Amino acid sequence: MSALVDQLVAQVIGLEVGLLSCQARLAAVTDDEALHDLRTTVRRLRSLLRPLRDLPGVEQLELAAGTVGRLTTPLRDREVLAAYLLDQGYQAAAQRRLQLQPDAYRQVAQSQELAHLLQILDAFPRFIRAAQRQKLLKGLRSRIKKRLAKQWRQLGDALNDPSHDRHRLRLLIKRVRYAAEAYPELDKLPPKAVPRLKKAQGALGDWHDCWQWLAQAERQLDLLPCVPVWHITMTRAEVQADRVLDKLRADCF
Repeated sequence: MSALVDQLVAQVIGLEVGLLSCQARLAAVTDDEALHDLRTTVRRLRSLLRPLRDLPGVEQLELAAGTVGRLTTPLRDREVLAAYLLDQGYQAAAQRRLQLQPDAYRQVAQSQELAHLLQILDAFPRFIRAAQRQKLLKGLRSRIKKRLAKQWRQLGDALNDPSHDRHRLRLLIKRVRYAAEAYPELDKLPPKAVPRLKKAQGALGDWHDCWQWLAQAERQLDLLPCVPVWHITMTRAEVQADRVLDKLRADCF
C-alpha cells in the first residue's frame, strides 16, 4: 500500500511541475505546443483521479481540472483549425485565428481557473498522506483495479452496441488509454489494447475535427470554401474509424 501511495504522490507532483512549466510557457508565449501540453497534462491528471473518487480532496481537484479543460477547449480547437487552414493555403483565414492566440495563451496562464487548479493540486499530496495515516486508504489497490475494469467493460459495451455514439466512444477510449498509462501495474489490458486504442483515438479524432469544423462553417463564412472537402474527409474518416473500432473489438473483447 505504501508503495502505491508513494507512486500516486510522485505522479501528482510530476503533473504539478508539468502544469507550472506549461503556465510559464503560455505566459511568455514561447511556443505553440504549450496549450496542447497543458491540456494533455490536465487529461492525465483526470485519468489518475477518476479511480480515486471518494478519497479526500479528489472531488475538488477533479472539478478544478474539468474547469481548466472547458476553458481551454475552444482555444485548442481554434489552434488546430488555424494550423489546418495554414497547411491548406488559406492564409488569411488562418492568420485571423492565429493572431488571437497570443492573448489567449496569456489569459489562460493568468486565469483564476488555472490558479485554482494549481492551488488544490499543491495541497493534494498532503490530503493523501493524511488519509494514509488515518487508515482511509485500506483496499485502495483493489478499488482502483475494480474501477479500471469497469471503464474497460463500459468501452466493450459501447463497442458492441450497433448504434454506438462515436463521440462517447472517443471519450471512453481516451479514458481507458490514459488510465492505462496512469496505472500500468494495475490496469491489465490485453496485449494489443494500447496500440489499438491509440489508433482508434486518432481515427475518431480525424472524424471529430471534420464534424466540428462543419458545424463552425455554419457561423464562420470564411470556412465555406472548405466545406465540400470536409464532407468527403468526414465520410472517409467514419469508414476508417469503423474499421479501426472493429479491429479493436475483435482483438480485445
